[in-house]
Amino acid sequence: MSNFLNAIKNRRSIYSLGRNISLTELEITELIKEAVKQSPSAFNAQEPRVITLFGDAHEKLWELTEQALKPLTPAEAFENTKQKLAGFKAGLGTAMFFNDTDITKQLQEQFALYADNFPTWAEQSNGIATANTWTALTEVGMGANLQHYNPVIDEAVSSQWDIPTNWRLRSQLVFGSPEKQAGDKDFIADDERFKVFKQ
Repeated sequence: MSNFLNAIKNRRSIYSLGRNISLTELEITELIKEAVKQSPSAFNAQEPRVITLFGDAHEKLWELTEQALKPLTPAEAFENTKQKLAGFKAGLGTAMFFNDTDITKQLQEQFALYADNFPTWAEQSNGIATANTWTALTEVGMGANLQHYNPVIDEAVSSQWDIPTNWRLRSQLVFGSPEKQAGDKDFIADDERFKVFKQ
């Protein structure tokens, strides 16, 4: 199996995260930047934007998330929610992925024939950038899991970090040292997912 396929095979959702990482914050930041920069996008639009949080800022994100979820969560279920969020907070950092919606709008105006497709293509490029970043973190021995608390936390995040209004939050990639490995992964049958034609 190729190194690349091994890398994506090893990329799993790791929910038990710690801070036992030898890489510096600068090294992690540069790794994230390079993974995103080398990810393809339709028309080379490069819509994905990333804000990486460490230290107090990382912890603040999950405190804001807890505050946003509390009034929306049944009281009897909130303790489980708090524990889940505490697990994210225990990690080393969070990379928040955004899309620059101004770029999408510009492309829609410039290429009217494809206007309906550009939002989908922006989402695809963001997903590719996120998956590449996740795999790159895995390859250097880190664990990560991907969360989607947007749009519930959008307003709080925007206010806390003065996010440009044209940046739309898409996901939160939590990372840190893998304290427990992921379990076995099940796959549906190949013949339900793949087809090959030769003529």
